[in-house]
Amino acid sequence: MKIALVFVSGLIFGIGLIVSGMSNPYNVIGFLDIAGNWNPSLAFVMIGAVGVTLLFTRGVIARKKTLFNDPLHLPGTSKLNKELVIGGFIFGAGWALAGFCPGPAVVALGAGYLKALIFVAAMVAGMLLHDHGYQAIKRKVA
Repeated sequence: MKIALVFVSGLIFGIGLIVSGMSNPYNVIGFLDIAGNWNPSLAFVMIGAVGVTLLFTRGVIARKKTLFNDPLHLPGTSKLNKELVIGGFIFGAGWALAGFCPGPAVVALGAGYLKALIFVAAMVAGMLLHDHGYQAIKRKVA
């Protein structure tokens, strides 16, 4: 049952990305091009996402468990640090250059976009570099 619910949730998320046009990198790049041919569609998607988050976040946090009674894992801190800021800049630069963030990239990959294949490969390489390179360096310094 759990796997089925996770699958259906992912399917709904993917369909939402397709319907909203967010799996098309040109819509995202158009949103970020505020000095040129600006496309506001991503702003409406973000407003909808923030609205849903505001409606349900308090209830989820108060419950302290998932629907399957697994522990709810939330970030341990809300403080800004150097790593978060640098990571945010890297994420934002990649998003602006490619027009993808992870979720829409996987959806676009399923649709056969070559650009998505390149992005997902680079994303996986970045995750591996972080987990096996950066974390090892960080442990040696600490």
